[in-house]
Amino acid sequence: MGYVTSLFARKVVSAAGGGIDAAAILADVGIDPDGAWDAKQMIPAERYYDMLERIADQIDATDLPVRTGASMRLDEYGALGLAFKAATTLGASFARVERYARLWTSVVEYELRPDSAGTLFILHRTGDRRLGMRLSNEATLASAVSLARQVCPEPLSPLEVRVRHPAPRTVAAHEDWFGCPVRFGADLDAILFADETLARPNILGDEGISQYLAAHLDAELSEITRAPALVTQAKAAIAQALSEGAPKMAEIARGLGLSARSFHRRLSEHGLTFQGLTEDTRRDLAEGLLRDETHSLAEIAFLTGFSEQSAFTRAFKRWVGTTPASYRKDMSHR
Repeated sequence: MGYVTSLFARKVVSAAGGGIDAAAILADVGIDPDGAWDAKQMIPAERYYDMLERIADQIDATDLPVRTGASMRLDEYGALGLAFKAATTLGASFARVERYARLWTSVVEYELRPDSAGTLFILHRTGDRRLGMRLSNEATLASAVSLARQVCPEPLSPLEVRVRHPAPRTVAAHEDWFGCPVRFGADLDAILFADETLARPNILGDEGISQYLAAHLDAELSEITRAPALVTQAKAAIAQALSEGAPKMAEIARGLGLSARSFHRRLSEHGLTFQGLTEDTRRDLAEGLLRDETHSLAEIAFLTGFSEQSAFTRAFKRWVGTTPASYRKDMSHR
C-alpha cells in the first residue's frame, strides 16, 4: 500500500475553503484536525484519493489543485525544503526532489529528462487514474512551480505543462497560474522548463549547506526505505546486468523466479517501478564507482549501462546536479 504525507491532505482541505466540513474530512483520513502539522505523518494514498473525491462531491474542484499547489511553502517540507532552497540552481533543486521524493510519498517518482525544447520535470504515478489521482497530479505539478518560484530570483513560468488525463470543464485557472499553455490529454504528467531557467542561481543557494542537508536527507531516506528482500535482490540483479546495457524487466523478473506481471505488482506494493529501481541502481552504482579512482569515467559509463560517456554525464548531472568528474573531485577532497 502506498502512502503520502498528511501535509498534502491538510493543504487540500485548507484550499477547499468553507464549503466543506474540514474537521470531519481530516478525521476520516486519520488526521487530528486540531493537531500540529507534521509532514512526516503519512496516510494511505487510496484514502487521500477518497478524500479528494469526497471534496469534489461537495464543491467545484476545477481549480482546487491550482489553489492547493499555490499554497505550498518550502518551510513546511522540513530538511527537504531547506535542501531545495540551498541547492545552487533550480535544476539542482529539482534533482533533490527527484532523489528524495520518498520522504513524503511512496506512490510518486520524479524524473528530470532532457527534451528538445529544454528539460522535463516528470511525475510518475502508477494505478487507476481515478478522479482523486487526477486532482492529486494536478496539485503536484502546481506545487512544483510554487516551490520553484520561491527560490528563483526573477519571475518564473514554464514553457509548457503536460497532463495525461482529459481537461476539466475550464483550464483558465491552470493557465493563469502556470503562465504557459497547459496541454491535457498528453503522454506525460510533466512540466517543461527552459534550460536557462533551470540554470539560474537560487536566491539562497549555498553549496556547503546543500551538501550537508543532502547527507541528512540520505540518512532519513535510508531509515524509511529499509528495502525488502525482493528490492535488494532486484537491485543486485540489475547492477550485474547493466554492463550489457539497460536491463529488461522480464529478464530480471525471470532471474528472480517471477513473471513480469508478478514482479511489477510486487514492486508497486512498495511504491516502486522497474524504471525507477533501475535508475536508482544506476545512480548508486555510479556514485560508488566514482569514489573508487581505479575506474575511468568511460569504464563507469559502460558498467552503468550507457553506450556513450556523454549520455552517462548527462544522466549523472540530472541525478545529482553535477558532472561525474566534479563529483569525483569533490569526493577526493573530503
